Amino acid sequence: MQKAVLKCTSVLFVTSLALAQSPPAQATVAIGGRQLSIKYSAPSVRGRKIFVPGGVISHDPTYPVWRAGANEATAFHTDANLDVAGVQVPKGDYTLWVLIKDPEAWELIVSKETGQWGMSYDPARDLGRVKMTMSKPPALIEKMKYTLSDLGGNKGKLQLEWENNVASVPITVK
Repeated sequence: MQKAVLKCTSVLFVTSLALAQSPPAQATVAIGGRQLSIKYSAPSVRGRKIFVPGGVISHDPTYPVWRAGANEATAFHTDANLDVAGVQVPKGDYTLWVLIKDPEAWELIVSKETGQWGMSYDPARDLGRVKMTMSKPPALIEKMKYTLSDLGGNKGKLQLEWENNVASVPITVK
């Protein structure tokens, strides 16, 4: 009995450590009275190289497509039909991925597949891909972060920040 309790405690401890390293996070916004949300796990740099050749992301089996977060695939929900930088996204649920093949020109991928673990990407399920606007932050961004912003007039922005990268796309609620 004591061995079973010790084993269970060890599993819970290891699981909590894994979650603490990339805790769940969420970004939400109302644009034109409609809700948009992104649910993801937010990894930290912790002194590692992330996007350089041989960096952490290059070891993912889906590379150069990245789950744009940690753990499960990044979930995206919209209560409205959207135009995401030219891709028509009907209201519903999706996952977000990012093609990082070119470090200066990322592409956001909106996938129709949902609920999968972040190491399982199927390009046949892509709804569309859009080029992201890239910039460099003034300082290293330790914890990955999504931001959804309302810019007024049914316009918004999805922004992803991590390490030495800031990538964004415009959103229009239809």
